[in-house]
Amino acid sequence: MNFRRGSRNGEPEINLIPLIDVVLVIIIFLMLTTTFSKVSGLEIKLPTAEAEGSETEAREIVVAVTAAGEVLVNRQAVGERSVEAIAAALGKSAPADGDTPPVVVINADARTPHQSVVDVMQAAQRAGLPHITFATQSSAQ
Repeated sequence: MNFRRGSRNGEPEINLIPLIDVVLVIIIFLMLTTTFSKVSGLEIKLPTAEAEGSETEAREIVVAVTAAGEVLVNRQAVGERSVEAIAAALGKSAPADGDTPPVVVINADARTPHQSVVDVMQAAQRAGLPHITFATQSSAQ
């Protein structure tokens, strides 16, 4: 008796449809659970420095810039906030004697607009004061 008359001896097939369904579900799950963060601004902290004071007294012009953008040259307020007015005040504060120009020390508040500091730097350049430094807060405070 031949009971296997109707059966074929073909190769087994692998059905890929369930595999594709599982992969699509995993991809959808990963897409939904992934969080995308959009960085719209940068957090900037003021620098800190640890350095001992220099032994020699350098000639300095201290320029303070307040949070409102007001400029004070050697503790005297500058009337205008324009680059020309700041350059004139820096020119008056710079001593005429000596070979080396004084150092401009910019002491800006943490909330000072960036443009105000750039204006002071540009005014120092116009006044012929190429040496500029920034006052920092000591990390021990």
